[in-house]
Amino acid sequence: MRLDALAFGAHPDDVELSVGGTLAKLANLGHRTGVADMTRGELGTRGTPRIRSREAQAAAEVLQLKTRVNLGLQDAHLQDTSGARLKVIEQLREFRPGLVFTHHWDDPHPDHVATSRIVTAACYLSGLKKITTGQPRFRPDRIVYFRQASFPAPTFLVDISAFFEQKMRAVGCFASQLHDPGSDEPGTYLSVPEFLPALKALNRHYGSLIRTSYAEAFHTREALAVGDPAAFFSSSRKAASP
Repeated sequence: MRLDALAFGAHPDDVELSVGGTLAKLANLGHRTGVADMTRGELGTRGTPRIRSREAQAAAEVLQLKTRVNLGLQDAHLQDTSGARLKVIEQLREFRPGLVFTHHWDDPHPDHVATSRIVTAACYLSGLKKITTGQPRFRPDRIVYFRQASFPAPTFLVDISAFFEQKMRAVGCFASQLHDPGSDEPGTYLSVPEFLPALKALNRHYGSLIRTSYAEAFHTREALAVGDPAAFFSSSRKAASP
């Protein structure tokens, strides 16, 4: 099955938090989308791998993903190795996505940084014929990077106003990680009552930059080509108009 967009996250819930609204929007536009979780989140403070697997599949249904896979790499020990790269290459060649999403390379979480490096390298190496996996070689058109926290001057923003509630439903599927006053598990930064309002505020902030209610921000390493500036900026202006 060929996908139009494939998002790689270090742990189950990373993609939902950062690019969930965009994936929902892409699915609504008719694009085939998928998620590859690098680890099972087995060293997470809260929940268990089995619980998080169920939560991930529930979130996949909310986002209308065509597929969700887990690469089974070791949580908290992700390293940019040839073995990790090969696992990602196999997914790229299996699903052949034109667009790949993954973590920004400058991120406080070491697993996020490692994922960014692994996926970036794999997207290039996947196009090399002499790296053999029993699949045809393939190289995506573009890698787009996301971060949960704000970072300066994003390359572009995606209006997710019509899909924000869908994104939050997907995030809410990961109940083991979120605030639960009845839970006796240790607290994390996701489990405090302020976390979801802060996420909402972040998406509101991004939305304010393009005069919409909610948006998600992305970064690319390469400059983006605009074929028809008049049409591009005209459509952007119309999309931002009330």
